[in-house]
Parts: sequence; structure tokens; C-alpha cells
Amino acid sequence: MSNDWQFDVPVTGSKVLPPDSRYMEALSSQGYGFEIAVADLVDNSIDAGARDVVVHFLRDGDQLVSLLVVDDGKGMTDDELDVAMTVGGRRDYEADALGMFGTGLKSASLSHASAVTVVSTTKRTRASGRRWLMERAVSGFHCDIVDPTYAQTLIDRYDSGRPIKWQGTVVRWDGVKDFPKHGGGGQTDRYLHRTINKLGLHLGLHLHRFLAREDFNITIAVEDVRTGTVYMNFGVEPLDPFGYPVSGDPAFPREFTASLPSIGDMTLAAHIWTPKSNLDEYKAVGSVLDRQGFYFYRHDRLVQAGGWNNFRQPEQHLSLARVAINLPDDLGEVFRLTVKKSGVEASPEFATALEKAVDGGHSSFLDYLGVADATYREARKRAGTTRRPVLPAGKGFDPSVRETIEDELPTIPHEEPIAVRWQRLDNEVFFHVDREERTIVLNQHYRAAILGGRRGGLNDAPLIKSLMYMLLHQVFEKEYSGSREKDNLQLWQSILVSAARAELDRVADDD
Repeated sequence: MSNDWQFDVPVTGSKVLPPDSRYMEALSSQGYGFEIAVADLVDNSIDAGARDVVVHFLRDGDQLVSLLVVDDGKGMTDDELDVAMTVGGRRDYEADALGMFGTGLKSASLSHASAVTVVSTTKRTRASGRRWLMERAVSGFHCDIVDPTYAQTLIDRYDSGRPIKWQGTVVRWDGVKDFPKHGGGGQTDRYLHRTINKLGLHLGLHLHRFLAREDFNITIAVEDVRTGTVYMNFGVEPLDPFGYPVSGDPAFPREFTASLPSIGDMTLAAHIWTPKSNLDEYKAVGSVLDRQGFYFYRHDRLVQAGGWNNFRQPEQHLSLARVAINLPDDLGEVFRLTVKKSGVEASPEFATALEKAVDGGHSSFLDYLGVADATYREARKRAGTTRRPVLPAGKGFDPSVRETIEDELPTIPHEEPIAVRWQRLDNEVFFHVDREERTIVLNQHYRAAILGGRRGGLNDAPLIKSLMYMLLHQVFEKEYSGSREKDNLQLWQSILVSAARAELDRVADDD
């Protein structure tokens, strides 16, 4: 092997290589969830000094047509709009800004809409706007200039304190991919109910520190564009993930100091939640395993809710442990935010610092985890029961059902969960236990009657599926079924077939 290695790569010059037009298509496929994308737009409103933000769904009868995010921030001039709508364009962010990368508006919007229009006005400039059409963006970066008359009309639609008064911005999404294609049969109403509930929880959680202020509000509204009827109009409430009524241990919360050589000392506010809590503030984050761990804040915005960042594995007994961490302005090489601001990557330096972190009384961070573990176990003992570990519920069960099972029952670690699905079976049986696939199979013949005319889906019929799980999970946890268990299975089969046929008869009578 030769020893002519060159530590610096020699060059002979440089050339400009503009991005391929397909870059916009790649930008729009960043995998933003709907709630995350809308939250990114609200971040921009906060950075613009907005006090009121309205997330406005517009419908035309049964059809959803547009989504708008409207704010009363300082607005943008023509030149500032150009920067905001330039792919890769980055403005100079304030020290406390939520924005970082200069891609959120474009990538968040075009990942969910075929067109994004931004119209804005300042106290000193008239309304102006720009529009990206996805079909034009991918063919050569042609951004449309919005007719100034329409720009002013759109601003006027939200003036008089709804919320724009003298200045502000409107972001409009058209051709939203997530909207129902056909709104009849109550699809639009169901979509709005489900989506607005999830959106309200997401915004309430990740922006709870802003929403707790008296001078900041987020409103979600639905309006029919033809009649002007407002179907919904409510304010988003803050969901503080540390808003428990009583600490699970009276010695907490406590602050620990982690020393990181590259960025200095960092404060860890360690909390232990109230056991057996049903508050949204506790349950708004994923499953019992997802919601424990670190809650990272950057400039008061929650950028990660739960997770141990490779410090340790999540487990049931740490479900009450939550740690609030305010990230410094300079993240150094220790932390890195995802572009979508929905997670934090931490280097090994952080994990090493946690192992040595102590509080004012010289208790260690590891001691805190031990207390959180003991608090959970003691709460279980006081409940008077020691519940046996079970196989978790998996595919086919509603997420809220899976979450409750995980909350209430310890799970057998490292085992495949029990799935449930519909399939054609002989009409003499209601269910089939597929041990090999670890699946409860329900008879498709009875599905319509059980759903009562409602539309089916992967996680439909949550009540009957939950009952089937409670009846059958032990069957999967044993290697074989004894004579008594087989008799029980036959008994349940007979009763359930009789009940399902009664449901079919009721449906026939109604018809």
C-alpha cells in the first residue's frame, strides 16, 4: 500500500450546479404528519409576533375545499415573501425564533397540498402574495405572483379582528391530499371531528407554554363558503405534559445538573406523574412506553415528547418518569433537531453526562429513575392486585384500546402482539384462534351487522374486538388448550354466534 495519502483534496475550480426540478417533489415528500405540518405553519406565526392564529377549514356543503392558517403577525413585504417562498431561502432568524432551516413552509405545505398560497400585508405595505403549484414547481421553480386585488380581498376576509386588524398573513392550502375525496354519507363530518381533535391535542401539547399566556390564542374553525355558516369555532387549550395535580412522589420535581464539556451545564427537571392518571395531559402522548422520558423544549416549543434518546430502553415501570429539558441556543455537536422539529438526536456525550448528573443534595439521576420505578410498583401494590403480564394487543385494535391495555396490564416483553382481522369463516362460528399467526379471526359474515351500517376499517368495531381480546389473550399465552379451556371456547362460540345472528335479524327488520 502506497503512502502518498493527501489530507486535502486538490481542486481546479468550481461551477454552479442548480438543483434538478424534481428537488421540489423530494421536498414535498418529507413525511410530515398533518398535525406536524400545521404546527410548523403556526410556528411561523409565532415567530412573526402573532397573538391570534386561526386554523380555518373551508367546506362547500359536504366537500372540504381548503385549509387556511391566518395570523395577526407583523406580515411580510414583497421581498420578504420572495425569501419565504424560495426553496432553500432562509431569513435571519431572531435569537428566540422557532424556525431554523427555512424549509418548513414549503415542505410542510406541499407534502399535504397541491398548491400553497401565501398572502401578507404589513402596516406600511399593501397586500401581496405568492403561490406554488406543485405541478409547476417540479417543472422549473416557477412561483406565481398573486393578483394584488385578490390578495387584498383575502386579507379583508379576515380583518376586523378575525384575527387580522392592521397586518398579518394568510397561508392557504388547496388540493389537500388528506381531505375525503367524496364527502357524502357523513364522511366529511367524521373526518373533521377526528382530525380537529388530533390537531387540537397536538397544538395544545407542543405549544402549551405559548397557549398558557394570556396574550396568545389558537382557534380552530370550520366554515361553509357558500352560506357563511360556522360549524365549529373553539380555542385550543394548553396541554401541559407536567400538569399533574399531585406529584407521584412528594420529593419531586427536582432539578439535576448534567455537565456536557462541549456546551456546559444543562438542567434536567425530573418529574414523577400521579399514578393511574386519566388526564389528557398524561395520555396525549402515544403509548405508555412512548410518553416516558425526555421532553425537550426549544424556545418554549416542545420539540420532543417522550423517549430516552438511547440512554436506556423504555419499560412499563418507568411510565411515570418525565424529564423537562430546555435546549440551549447553541446545540453544539451534542443535539440535533429533525427538520420537522418533531424529535431530537443526542450524541453519546449526553448519555455519559446523564450517568453523572446529580441534584443539589448529590442524589444521582439514576436514583431518580429508581424512585420513579418504585412509585409505579407501589401504586400497583396499593391497588390490591398483581396483574400477570399479557401479550399486547396489536394490528386491528384501535390505538386507544392498545394504549389502555398497556396502561392497565404489564406486557410480556419481546413478544409479537395479538392481531385481529375479519375473514370469511363458516357461518356456524363467530371467531377462529390462529395460534401460528397469533391472530384472532372474526367472521366477515357478521361484520356489517356488528358495525350497524357504519363504514368498516382496519381498527373498526373496537368494543367487540376488545371483548374478544379479554376472552382470548390467555389462549395465546399457553402452549396448548386443556379440556376445560376447549369447552369454554365452544361455549363462547355458541353464544356469540347466537348474538351475531340476532344482530342480523335486527338489521333485516330495520330494512
